[in-house]
Amino acid sequence: MTNDELKYRTKQFSLAILRLIEKMPNSLSTRVVINQIVKSGTSVGANYRAVCRARSDKEFVAKLNIVLEEADESQFWLEVISEMNWLSASELEFLLKESSELVAIFVSTLKTVNNRLNGNK
Repeated sequence: MTNDELKYRTKQFSLAILRLIEKMPNSLSTRVVINQIVKSGTSVGANYRAVCRARSDKEFVAKLNIVLEEADESQFWLEVISEMNWLSASELEFLLKESSELVAIFVSTLKTVNNRLNGNK
């Protein structure tokens, strides 16, 4: 997957999070979770763009670790929304799958770059 494809995919993830929260019921607890997932979910796309502008491998790794943390946090909040039954499984299916796939991509990329930086093949 190219950087441009992943830029597009992470932006689509951010947009899907924004569309999802528009469907959430309005209560004190949902507002707290909405605030959290909007921050982490939109951060995935925004911070991945910063990864693409990294000036060194070390900066790339540092920035990609932030993206990984945000994607994983988004996955956590999606699981909370699911377990609280605030939205149906069908409404959450795409984002749960996508967050899982993005986390896997970022973990794999980090392992590859870290191995290269450490002289491993």
